Amino acid sequence: MHEDSAHYPPVDPVRAGMKGLCPRCGQGRLFNGLMTLRPACTVCGLDYGFAEPGDGPVVFVAILAGAIVLGGALWLQARFDPPLWVHFLLWTPLAAIVTLGLTRMIKGILIDLQYRNKAGQGEIDRG
Repeated sequence: MHEDSAHYPPVDPVRAGMKGLCPRCGQGRLFNGLMTLRPACTVCGLDYGFAEPGDGPVVFVAILAGAIVLGGALWLQARFDPPLWVHFLLWTPLAAIVTLGLTRMIKGILIDLQYRNKAGQGEIDRG
């Protein structure tokens, strides 16, 4: 447990991450704007310097969004056989919306899980 566990009740990292909330207090915002991480929580003051999700969110989003968009496009093609321009008008905006929405949520979840599990950069223990 973190040294601040007595001051803050446990926060569900998945629920808080999906909403973009602080992993310690569950009230402050995690992001400035769409994807930019705040320097610290405005409610409890937790420094977000530990947060480094790397490319993890993008990998999950590519798989999920690809399955959603490609599955929908294949279903539409098999069911109605529309012209190519219909696919372009339908799936391009949907892919952008799904990708941005999922990236923010998954980034928040991974940061909250990183805090909860005290995950850090991998090191070799030479102790």
